[in-house]
Amino acid sequence: MNPAYPITVFWSAEDSAWVADVPDLPYCSATGDTPHEAVAEVETAIGAWLEAAQSSGRPIPAPSARLAQA
Repeated sequence: MNPAYPITVFWSAEDSAWVADVPDLPYCSATGDTPHEAVAEVETAIGAWLEAAQSSGRPIPAPSARLAQA
């Protein structure tokens, strides 16, 4: 199971798409037509990012602290 990394989702007018970004993992982001689609795509990207880092021996950062849920 992959650690739970915080994901930031925002609308990009430049790309005309929703962007899901993983601040803890450099260059790990994805786009989608909806926020849900962008998050689904970035979840796949997280897996690929972690696999590539592990196979190349690069360090894998721990997930940063998340904001407390109310």
